[in-house]
Amino acid sequence: MPQFPPLAFCLSPLDRAEDIRRDDDALLALEKNEQAKAIIFLKGDPAIDGPVLMRLPFSKAAKFDQVGAPILLGLEEGIPLYAVDLDPAVEPAGDLEITDTRLAAMQLGMEETGILAQARSLIEWRRRHRFCSNCGAETTQTEAGRKRACSTCGTEHFPRIDPVAIMLVVKDDWCLLGRQENWPPRMWSALAGFMEPGETIADASAREIWEESGIQCDPSTAEIIDNQPWPFPSSLMIGLIIEAVTVGITIDKHELEDARWFSKDEVRAMMSGAHPEVDIPSRIAIASRLLEVWAARD
Repeated sequence: MPQFPPLAFCLSPLDRAEDIRRDDDALLALEKNEQAKAIIFLKGDPAIDGPVLMRLPFSKAAKFDQVGAPILLGLEEGIPLYAVDLDPAVEPAGDLEITDTRLAAMQLGMEETGILAQARSLIEWRRRHRFCSNCGAETTQTEAGRKRACSTCGTEHFPRIDPVAIMLVVKDDWCLLGRQENWPPRMWSALAGFMEPGETIADASAREIWEESGIQCDPSTAEIIDNQPWPFPSSLMIGLIIEAVTVGITIDKHELEDARWFSKDEVRAMMSGAHPEVDIPSRIAIASRLLEVWAARD
């Protein structure tokens, strides 16, 4: 089996500074560190500089009009690195090249995409969880962005991560792909869905496949291939290959526009861009990795 490179969003060089996040004096010292840097976001998208996230001096970035306090991402070779979320109502100062996150991930180095995933997920979590789910009061940022606290009822809130099973259903030399109505023309991908309470990963996979396509799978054949943080807004994609027991397709039109079986030769053509009808997700997506792995098997 060939070795595949890491997926986007999966590597990060940062020390997340867990040991000092409860030390207010240490956190203040980091903010005053003259070497501290910040990466910039606007409406969830980063400022980049070619293959790297743009890093500005923290003292300069902290003066921008922003949504909430800067978030400490961690230490980069001992230097504090923050994320700053610009106020979308205010024209940002300076020459910032804001790039769509998916496009940025295709340009950035692997470790840079790991930093991007952490920063964007924290920014989106903060935006979506301003208020306490226990009492409804507004929460405040603590531990430099790793936690939010409610001063009314005392509840502590931590970043939410939603597990998603994404499955390549296979039968002999055929695999199942589907497409949604709002996707670009030609785009097909593996089926996927959120896990529900009380489910194993394998059971969630078999359930989602049955609900969306009417195909029965054997959960005992589920093979986890890889996993990937997916910061849209903050999921953990768990990629599997699973064996089908039945092959007849009955589509849930609320979930899919279409679903079809494709041969391994067709998948190889998709991967090379030579298929006459079908494109697959970009290489930053775990769905592409599942197809790569399966297509490489005899």
